[in-house]
Amino acid sequence: MIVKLTEIMRDRSLSENKQCFYAMREVFVNSEHVVCLREDLSFARLLSEGQLMDGLDPRQSFTKIYLNRGQSGIDVTVVGSPGVIQETLGLSKQQQLLKG
Repeated sequence: MIVKLTEIMRDRSLSENKQCFYAMREVFVNSEHVVCLREDLSFARLLSEGQLMDGLDPRQSFTKIYLNRGQSGIDVTVVGSPGVIQETLGLSKQQQLLKG
């Protein structure tokens, strides 16, 4: 199943004086390729320090999704807690156990 999520990422094109700026964009994830979901505390820290874009709720959490890409992997950080992302991707505990 392909699911649309909101990715948060460093955007070097917005950088000035070696500072990092962040942007959000839509990302489409195939739930069958998800290997691991983990809370991304580094973005939560950046949010609490006021280093992310305006308009985000200070209680917002972020999830790093690890995706299988054959011999290598890729990871993306999306807006939402691991539990919410798990539900959005349609992953249940039983399905994860059945996959091994």
